[in-house]
Amino acid sequence: QVQLVESGGGLVQPGGSLRLSCTAAGYELDAYAVGWFRKVPGKGREGISSISKSAGRKYYADFVRGRFTISRDMATSVVYLEMNNLKPEDTAIYYCAARTTLPGQSTWWDEGQYDFWGQGTRVTVSS
Repeated sequence: QVQLVESGGGLVQPGGSLRLSCTAAGYELDAYAVGWFRKVPGKGREGISSISKSAGRKYYADFVRGRFTISRDMATSVVYLEMNNLKPEDTAIYYCAARTTLPGQSTWWDEGQYDFWGQGTRVTVSS
């Protein structure tokens, strides 16, 4: 069972930035495609971005394109989500998820496509 660990959440003012990290305890995250999701109370988890094992393919939700960037560091086996120009509506618990191959363009955003999940890190955007 791959256990993912998110970090980097916190409180930030509107317009600010945060960088979230995702690692795999006891495993090499390089062996997995990784997605980032977020959840607000009363709603299901929504897909934000996803990256293939090689980092050759990346997907973004329309509501974060141009503000968020997904990347991975093969040397340290970490996947990042760089979040810029944060808005109050970005307030949520952010999760990373993994599976062995990247889902296609029509399904990468579907939480049911991913096999392993972290516990989440809270991001609050407020003045």
